[in-house]
Amino acid sequence: MAAPKRRATYEDLMQVPDTRVAEILDGELFVSPRPASPHAWAGTAIGAFVHSSFHGDGDPLAPARPGGWWIVFEPELHFVADVLVPDIAGWRRERMPSFPLVPYFTLAPDWVCEVVSPSTGRIDRSRKMRIYGREGVAHLWLVDPLLRTVEAYRRDDGAWIVDGVWDGDQSARIAPFPAVELPLARFWPPEPPATT
Repeated sequence: MAAPKRRATYEDLMQVPDTRVAEILDGELFVSPRPASPHAWAGTAIGAFVHSSFHGDGDPLAPARPGGWWIVFEPELHFVADVLVPDIAGWRRERMPSFPLVPYFTLAPDWVCEVVSPSTGRIDRSRKMRIYGREGVAHLWLVDPLLRTVEAYRRDDGAWIVDGVWDGDQSARIAPFPAVELPLARFWPPEPPATT
């Protein structure tokens, strides 16, 4: 009989070099490479667009925006023994009135965006999606920059429901941000130049 596996600890996670992304899911340490360029491009473009449209920092000189959100790139989330690092997350200001100056967040976000890649897609769609649901995340986007798709999910009666799937260069109003049309073409990395 095999000995039971030791549960990973935060100390184990802290031993992982900064050049990697480390998470603890269901007591197991997962280490992923830093995002490749398509993943990094999509995460940066989505984060910048959603932040500029919905963060609403109260600047009187800025154009009117819906506001009402704290949008954060790669926050560390601690849910009991699980430690997750989504690509982007957002908290409604009505649930988190002031932005905490902390090393990690224990309050579940209202929205999470995971940019999937060949090395992370399986974990994003299984373990992380289940943990986000358990912790009460209301909206989840799974974005695939290689397929150029956005899958949006919402929690309904304890289950993830597909809100919609968008692809290519269309524009869309996607919950929880339907007030602004999202130009999906801006989220995809440019095509490499053709070689002759």
